[in-house]
Amino acid sequence: MAADYSSEKGRATEAPDADLVVLGLETSCDETAASVVRLTGDGAATVLSSIVHSQIDDHAAFGGVVPEIAARSHVEMIDGVARRAMAEAGLDYGQLNGVAATAGPGLVGGVMVGLSYGKAVALARDLPLIAVNHLEGHAVSARLGEPVAYPFLLLLVSGGHCQLLEVRGVGDMTRLGTTIDDAAGEAFDKIAKALGLGYPGGPALEKLAESGDGARFDLPRALLGRKDCDFSFSGLKTAASRLAATCETDQDKADLADAVQTAIARQLAERSDRALKDYADLHEHRLFVVAGGVAANSTIRSTLEAVAAKNGFAFLAPPMAYCTDNAAMIALAGAERLRKGLTSDIDTAARPRWPLDEQKALADPAHKPGRKGAKA
Repeated sequence: MAADYSSEKGRATEAPDADLVVLGLETSCDETAASVVRLTGDGAATVLSSIVHSQIDDHAAFGGVVPEIAARSHVEMIDGVARRAMAEAGLDYGQLNGVAATAGPGLVGGVMVGLSYGKAVALARDLPLIAVNHLEGHAVSARLGEPVAYPFLLLLVSGGHCQLLEVRGVGDMTRLGTTIDDAAGEAFDKIAKALGLGYPGGPALEKLAESGDGARFDLPRALLGRKDCDFSFSGLKTAASRLAATCETDQDKADLADAVQTAIARQLAERSDRALKDYADLHEHRLFVVAGGVAANSTIRSTLEAVAAKNGFAFLAPPMAYCTDNAAMIALAGAERLRKGLTSDIDTAARPRWPLDEQKALADPAHKPGRKGAKA
């Protein structure tokens, strides 16, 4: 944790308005991904290639990600995936301005694979290394679809994280709210597993919910009396898992899936509504960005889009291909950091935990910090 993840002592770009081409590497969970992104002087991003090798088949039999299997697969796949990304971009390593790799948070065995490969490329080709926070990649991912000006309000809903943040740029984010227990993505996956839907659970639950009538089930609503922007999904997860054990027919399961999806969307909307109102009091530029794997859920997207419109905010979510884990977002975050001259030392360590707003995570932790550090 004492390693220097971003140092302005690193090499800044030759010209502040020059195009930057960066190779991004992502291995934080169960996708081995590599991408090449060009960032122009005016801030527009072009994805030259984006390769993602999914490990879904490797983990499906276990009902979730097995860290050791994931790490071994990353070792086997990372070189081929990176070579393919470079080939599809039509570039050689001499045309890169830097290499960015996820340095955390995530399954640390997998994170080490991508980060080590990035270090090897940086050393061999004399390129700057940019260690990227995986969550920061999600935070800038909407900029892969169209130019987006800072600042904006962000709802980050990925597998293990659920946060509201004010985003002023890379390395400059303030946490407004976070989950005090489980994240929305965890609730989706664990309830899907209780329903016997297999892995990955979130997309399977969304598909099943299409034929359901959630009005049959009354699920708990959390934090209604709280005046902050935090989230809580543990009560919903427990209640829904118990109800899943009582489902006797496929229609029962579909109805419960619809109820769960509606309940998760409702809480995300309620807490986001509070953050939107607070944000509007302080900012004239009103943009609400939703990013992370859960942002691929169409019901949640439409619900949050309606909340944004009600509060007078423009709404933006990344293209579907960049909602779930990918390396294009890592390459973009790396390019934006490189533009500022924020590079990383070659001894940068992989981190299983790495809050975006680390100062607040340490001063006001939603989860008790352990030996791995503060979570969010």
